[in-house]
Amino acid sequence: MGSRRKKREEEEEPPPSLSEDDADGSDSPSEEGSKTEVDSSHYEQARNQRIKENMERMQKLGLFDLSLKLKPPKENHLPKKKKKKTIPQPNNSPQRRSSRIMSLVPIDYSEGKLPDPGSKENEVEIFIPEGTNPEVYTEEHEKLLGDCESTWELCVDGYDEDGNRMYDPIKGQTCHQCRQKTLAQHTNCNKCELLQGQFCGDCLYMRYGENVIEANHNTKWVCPPCRGICNCSRCRRGKGWMPTGNIYSKVSKLGFKSVAHYLIKTRLTELGSSDAEEISETSADTTLNIQTRTRASKKRV
Repeated sequence: MGSRRKKREEEEEPPPSLSEDDADGSDSPSEEGSKTEVDSSHYEQARNQRIKENMERMQKLGLFDLSLKLKPPKENHLPKKKKKKTIPQPNNSPQRRSSRIMSLVPIDYSEGKLPDPGSKENEVEIFIPEGTNPEVYTEEHEKLLGDCESTWELCVDGYDEDGNRMYDPIKGQTCHQCRQKTLAQHTNCNKCELLQGQFCGDCLYMRYGENVIEANHNTKWVCPPCRGICNCSRCRRGKGWMPTGNIYSKVSKLGFKSVAHYLIKTRLTELGSSDAEEISETSADTTLNIQTRTRASKKRV
């Protein structure tokens, strides 16, 4: 019974009074919604009218027909069938060859045997440019060639643990052959006692076939410049000959003990007594001039 009374009281309540704004005649929410609907309908009508006018203009210009022509044809979207891989079969038919090369033997591209060490293909070629004077040696020069009882190990004396040569401008000695001031064993000439008699172990062995240790123990040892067989670039240019360059590896392959042995034995010529005297005098004069220059440089130092 109480719930029915409450419902009747709610139904009999008067409607809420209008606010001051409503009494003044302002727009209600329902009126605002109706205005927006009217504005949107006007916009849609104007838009539809513009679209219609544009469509008519395009039809007059014939743009619709042109667009249909430019459209690509619709592709069939069915799944493509995968092509089967074909394995090429061996061609057993005889190979065709040009009539011009029918008589020639086919080229064999298979790896052949290595050439023999004694064949001409492996011959070592040594080229030394010609100088202003002919390079000729006699038997006297051959007798002045040195020798050694024990072999010298290259690139060890005067080198550090990493295999680099140890240079020292203060404590080092200058080699007459390579012109390098290093901390290595050097020879001392018992005849001239000059700087030209200093040769490091590697140069003395490669260029003249001698051992620096044996040379230092020999009280009668004479340096190559004093013997007239020095083949350094400076001495050779003084005689009118061109430098040989680094040819030790090629010379050793040919079986020669050193560069000096190769030069003298390959250029050994039988000459008369007068020619031999002229050659010996020329070598002696050149050696004397080199000694004089070395002494002068030593005094300047």
